[in-house]
Amino acid sequence: MRIAIGADHAGFDMKNGLLRFLQAAGHEVLDLGTHSTTPVDYPDSAEAVANAIGDGRVERGLLVCGSGAGVSIAANKALGIRAAVCHDTYTAHQAVEHDDMNVLCLGARIVGASLAQEIVTAFLAATFSGEERHRRRLNKILSAEARLNRT
Repeated sequence: MRIAIGADHAGFDMKNGLLRFLQAAGHEVLDLGTHSTTPVDYPDSAEAVANAIGDGRVERGLLVCGSGAGVSIAANKALGIRAAVCHDTYTAHQAVEHDDMNVLCLGARIVGASLAQEIVTAFLAATFSGEERHRRRLNKILSAEARLNRT
C-alpha cells in the first residue's frame, strides 16, 4: 500500500520507527517530515499528508504528534479526509470498516512503539465494509462536508 507519513517534533521518533516498520512490511512510504526534533507546527504535517491523499499519490495517511489530537483536528479540515486518533487496535480497524477512515493519528506521548505498530497494522489491514448503514452514514458525512465547504 502507498502510505504518507508525517509528524511534528513530538512525533518525530515514533514516525521514524513506523517508517522503518512499514517499509520492512513492503509498503511504499512517502515521508513528509518532519526530519528532526526541532519544533515545528503540526498543521503543516497534517496538510502535507492530506494533500498526498487528495492528489492520489497515496491511499492512506499516518500522522503522529504528542497526543494525536492536534494532527487529527488539522487533517480533518481537508476535503475528503477522515482522520481519527486511535490508541487501540479495535478503533483503528473499526474506523476504517465503518467510517472509511483514511488517516490514522497517533500520540507518541500516549502509546509505545510496539502498540503503535499493532495499531498501524490493524488500520492498514482493514477495509471499508460497504454495508448499507455505513454507506448511508458516510454519504451524510460527505454531503455535510460539501455543504460546509462551499466557497
